Parts: sequence; structure tokens; C-alpha cells
Amino acid sequence: MKKYIYIICFFVFTCTVKAQEKTIELSLNEAVKYALKNSYNTKVAANDIKAAKKVKWETTTIGLPQISASVDYQNWLKQQVTILDFDGDGINEPFVFGTKQNLNATATLTQLLFDGSYLVGLESAKTYLQISEQAKEKTALTTRETVINAYGNVLVIEKNIEILERNKEVNDRILKSAKIGYENGLSELEDVEQFEIIKGNINNNIKASKRLKDIAYKLLNISLGNNINTKLILTDTLDGLILTNTDLNLLGGNFVLDNHIDFKIAKNDRRSKHLLMRLEQSKALPSLSAYLNYGTTANSNTFTFFNSDQEWFNSSLFGVSLNIPIFSSFKRSARTAQAKIALETADIRLEETKQRLSLAAENAKSDYQLSIDNYQTAKKNLNLAERIEKKQQVKFDEGLTTNFDLLQAQNQLYTQQTAYTQAMLNIIATKAALENALNIPIK
Repeated sequence: MKKYIYIICFFVFTCTVKAQEKTIELSLNEAVKYALKNSYNTKVAANDIKAAKKVKWETTTIGLPQISASVDYQNWLKQQVTILDFDGDGINEPFVFGTKQNLNATATLTQLLFDGSYLVGLESAKTYLQISEQAKEKTALTTRETVINAYGNVLVIEKNIEILERNKEVNDRILKSAKIGYENGLSELEDVEQFEIIKGNINNNIKASKRLKDIAYKLLNISLGNNINTKLILTDTLDGLILTNTDLNLLGGNFVLDNHIDFKIAKNDRRSKHLLMRLEQSKALPSLSAYLNYGTTANSNTFTFFNSDQEWFNSSLFGVSLNIPIFSSFKRSARTAQAKIALETADIRLEETKQRLSLAAENAKSDYQLSIDNYQTAKKNLNLAERIEKKQQVKFDEGLTTNFDLLQAQNQLYTQQTAYTQAMLNIIATKAALENALNIPIK
């Protein structure tokens, strides 16, 4: 028996370890598609649509036939006594009316014939569903931008680590040369100490970048909807993404306001405020409903209701109910006025949304153009800084320059390296922001 238990435990442990070691390889486009299916926000948006559909059906059922039933059993533990003067002689005598036990069963069918607020409610439910669907579309666009930024951030950090490792190799070589020069009396101790300081800074930056890399991968996993410890392999390179994300055609893209999801959401918000005003106005209209009732009653001094000889008395009722609101002390007019004010506010917000979205599109184009310009400048400056630093290395090795000049060249190189990787990330981020600003659909 123990043998089988060990086997089962080993199998469960192995499956658990394999599940934890799950590895996912993703390009940027694959990461976006993956997130659109699995991200937390996507799942929540899908649930919101499901809930909106249920709300729509709930509203619809108000105008459909409603059937209710009730069973009422009564048992007088002590029956009520009525005092009556049957003979008219002025002497009251106690009497007990009815039986000790009663059973009533009724079924009622009701049907709403007309209610203005119900008609408005149906339109509101449809609008609510549209708002949920548009919110899901907005979530998809936001998810795309989040994943792109998280993916690019990982690649930039990995690029920084690669640059730092290369800088470390160069500095270690110079440090070694400086130590040899100092031991042979060809350089001063200060030269060695300066490069020791650089070595310490580079090592600290490498450690910090590796910690940031771990956090960046976890942030990417969250945006994808994964467990934060899921192992990811990114198949796209930073240089490759720069090529695919440099698209000058986007700068000439037309901004179509009516197709923008934020504008659609604002229009739906305005429509919901209009429906709210109509709802308040409809409350001044009469409502009409009909009902059909059927019931049966049995009476007995003992519990004999399931006996075959028990006598039952049937009843049935049909009726129509008309409810006419007449005067509410101006409560309805006050609520209608509030709804009109809310509608006016929605019109103001809609106009603001038009202007804000147009400006956001222009601003996003400007940021994207600037990021491209900055990248080209940073790339050129990096090449120049690398050439200057290499020349200073050769001069330092030959004793033609001081360590101060070499340190300046190195610091300049490190600054340009940081500017270059940041410029690469900015291109990716501003392109994603521009696609959202222009409401470019997800392919």
C-alpha cells in the first residue's frame, strides 16, 4: 500500500514541478494576442458583458407574463369568539364562526399592458450593454499598449545589462593595465583607484539591472494574465522592434473622431443621460396592467385536506388596474429638471471629449516624431562617443593621455548608451500611444 502512495505522491510532485516550470515563447505580436485572451482586465471586461446581457434580459422580463402562487395554511389554536344577540332580547351570546383549520391555494397571472418607464428601461438596458461592449474594446486597446510597454521595457533592461557587461570587460582590461603600469612606476595610484571606482559602479549597476529585469518580467506576466513566476522567452529583439515600430506613415494618418472608442463611450454616456430624462418624464404617464387569479379553499376542524372526501371551494378573478399619477408635490418635475441638467452636462463633456481627443492625436504624433528624431540623434551620438572612447583608450595605453581624459570619454559614452536605450524604448512606447490616440484597431 505504501508503495502506491509513494508513486502517487511522486506523480503529483512531478506534475506540480512541470507546471511551475512552464515556459512560454512570445514575439511582441504573440504577446498582445495572448493578453487579449488571458489578461485579467480582458476577463473582467468579458464578465461585465455577460452581466450586462443578464441585466438586459432582467429588464425585458418586466413586460412578460408573471405567474405567482401561494399556499396558506391556518390552524386556530384557539378560535376567535364573537358576541351576538340573535333573538333580539338584549342578551348577547358567544358564537364561534368558521372551522378550526383552513387551507387556501391561489395562482395569479399578471401582465403589464403599458408603462412608459418600461419602454425607456428597455432602451437603457440596450445602451448599458453597448457601454459594456465598448468598455471591452477600450480594455483591449489599453491592454495592447500595456503589453507593448512591458515587453519593450524587458528588452531595454536586457540591452542595458549587455552594455554594462561590455563596459565591465573594457574597464577590467584598463584597470589591469593601470595596475601593471603602477607596479612598474609608469602610472600613479590615483589612476588605479579611479578605475576601481568605475568597476564598483558598473558592478552595482549590473546587480540593480538584473533585479529590475526580474521585476520587469513579472510585470509583463501580470499584463499577460500569467502567474508572475511563469518563465518567458521573448523572441523579438530590441533592434528588430525599432525597425517595425518606425512607421512614418502613422504621422500622416487621418484622425476619424466618430470611430474613436472614447468618443463612442462619451456619446453613449450622453444617450444614457437622455434616457434618464425620458424615464423621469415617463413617470407622469399612467400605467396599465391586467391580472387573472384562480384559487381554491378548504375548511375543516381536523387536518383532512388530503382526504378524498374533502370539499374544496373554487374561485376565480379577472381584473385590470390603471394607475394614474396626478400630483406629487412637484417631485417628478424636480427629478426631470435634474435629469435635464445632467443631459446638458453630458453635452458639455461630449464637446470637451471631441477637443481633447483631437489634441491628444496631434500630441501623440508630435511625441512619436520627436522619439524618432531623438533615436536617430542618440544613435549618431553613441557612435561618436564610442569612437572617442576607443581613441582615448589607445592614447592611454600608449601613455599619450591622462586617465582624466579617458574617464571623461567613458562617462560620455555611458551617458550616450543610456540615452540610446531610452530613445529605443520611447519609439516603442510613443508608437503604441499614437495607435491608441488614432484608435487604430488591433489586427
